[in-house]
Amino acid sequence: MPEQGPRMNGFSLGELCWLFCCPPCPSRIAAKLAFLPPEPTYTVLQPEQQQQEAGAAAGAGTPTGSGTCSLHLSERADWQYSQRELDAVEVFFSRTARDNRLGCMFVRCAPTGRYTLLFSHGNAVDLGQMCSFYIGLGSRINCNVFSYDYSGYGVSTGKPSEKNLYADIDAAWQALRTSIDKISKVTSPVLVIHGTEDEVIDFSHGLAMYERCPRAVEPLWVEGAGHNDIELYAQYLERLKQFISHELPNS
Repeated sequence: MPEQGPRMNGFSLGELCWLFCCPPCPSRIAAKLAFLPPEPTYTVLQPEQQQQEAGAAAGAGTPTGSGTCSLHLSERADWQYSQRELDAVEVFFSRTARDNRLGCMFVRCAPTGRYTLLFSHGNAVDLGQMCSFYIGLGSRINCNVFSYDYSGYGVSTGKPSEKNLYADIDAAWQALRTSIDKISKVTSPVLVIHGTEDEVIDFSHGLAMYERCPRAVEPLWVEGAGHNDIELYAQYLERLKQFISHELPNS
């Protein structure tokens, strides 16, 4: 098999020639530049797979299983908690309108919490890398956390693209509504948080979202925060606490 040759910033020389010598396809260029899926840091065993493994291990003719998917993290996931917290992480699959299988995660980190946060993670991580963060975040703001992997990330099938991304978030929202049986209509206010020095998603996007949301509450513009460090600023957590504890209940 011939070698692909050197690569520059994720592109092979052949791909660079295609970009600059042939009529480019904007969507393919955007997908190549915007999405950076890592090597998966977790696996998910479905009930029938667990039964097969249990049967093989026990030598039984009729293995039994739990009936739910099982999460297995690799060392690269950097899990920071005990098995007890891991047992509170529920994983399952949903299906998007573009027929991709979507890996979903529901983190029950706030048994007394009234709300569930739908969290869309960054473009260079997957659910395995994020689940420790979700437990820490949800525990501090008294919220459960629901998240998902974009198409082509983690255990989600398909390829990362703008169109798939829209289908992913729609499928995640529908899946959350059927995990959460008390939600009949979205009426909650919206809190917009954005770092003023975000080098990936320009600060102007946060402003535009705030201006167009009919029920937006007072936003948080984190002075000096970038795209990947905003959660390290103290005001990030404090603003979320205020939103969860006071503004949502009184809306």
